[in-house]
Amino acid sequence: MSVPKASAAWPVEIRVAKDRRALHVAFDDGQSFGLSAELLRVTSPSAEVQGHSEAQRKTVGGKRNVTILTVDPVGNYAVRIGFDDMHATGIYSWAFLHDLGLNAERRLQDYFVDLQAKGLDRDRPGVR
Repeated sequence: MSVPKASAAWPVEIRVAKDRRALHVAFDDGQSFGLSAELLRVTSPSAEVQGHSEAQRKTVGGKRNVTILTVDPVGNYAVRIGFDDMHATGIYSWAFLHDLGLNAERRLQDYFVDLQAKGLDRDRPGVR
C-alpha cells in the first residue's frame, strides 16, 4: 500500500497577477514561484497537450500572450486553470506546480527547442 509523502509541499498562497499573465504560488516549504501563463499553458497536464504517451505529446505554438481567465479548485489537491484561448482541461496538482516552479527555466528552454525543431513559434498558433 502506497502512502502519500507527508513532506510534499502544500500551497499557502495562489494568486493570479493583475495582468493575468502569471500565477504566483507560495508553498509551505518556503518556495515561491511566479509561473508565466505561457509556461502553464504549454505544459498543461491535459491529455490534449500531453497525450497518453510521450510520442503523443503536443508542442503548442502561439501562446506567448496567453492569459489566465480562471483558477478553480479541484478537490484539495489541485486547480484547473482556464486560459483566454479557451483551454481549460488541465488539472494542475500541487506537486506539478511545485515541480514546474523548480524547473521553470529548463522547461521553457526545452519548449523553445521543441518549437524551433517543429517549425513553430511563440507568436503564431500551431500544434505539432
